[in-house]
Amino acid sequence: MKKSLIGIVAFAAVALTACSGNDMAGMDHSTTTAPAATSAGQAAGHNTDDVTFAQGMVPHHQQALDMAKLVPSRSTNAKVLDLAKRIEGAQDPEIQKMNEWLKAWGAPTSMPGMDHSSMPGMAGMMSAEEMAKLQQAKGAEFDKVWLEMMIKHHEGAVEMAKIELQKGGSSDAKKLAQDIVDAQQKEITEMQGMLKSS
Repeated sequence: MKKSLIGIVAFAAVALTACSGNDMAGMDHSTTTAPAATSAGQAAGHNTDDVTFAQGMVPHHQQALDMAKLVPSRSTNAKVLDLAKRIEGAQDPEIQKMNEWLKAWGAPTSMPGMDHSSMPGMAGMMSAEEMAKLQQAKGAEFDKVWLEMMIKHHEGAVEMAKIELQKGGSSDAKKLAQDIVDAQQKEITEMQGMLKSS
């Protein structure tokens, strides 16, 4: 009797997961955790660290996109141009994915009390003064400043992702965190090499 009841509960969880996949268009892992809702109205399979990770990483990624968008009009270095394009291509879909999770988890897409003035306190985030300096630079000077800032920015993202890997509960969020560590650590090494050869 117990076995059949467990089977029914497991089947119901799978069915709910399949149905909920349509609500999260574009999400790669719609059939893993976070199917059913708890009595608190939040999806199961995640914890507050997952929410904090997504709420922090979205504006962090957004600033990386802002920095990448400055490159085409300021740099003539083919390697910098290529890297900026790759950063945009990787981080924009990740922002969409994290916003979808936050929506599914019933969490706000930004941290309570978070505004632009408090962002520089986040790991690797540039201040308004640093962003202004970057916007004013051109050519080889821009490339140097951009690479130095993006290394710092990536190091902050890796730090945040490692916290998620240690404390997070969502397998999807932890997979993304590992992807961020792997990709951005590789790009840090690439950028360090570009600075040395410049």
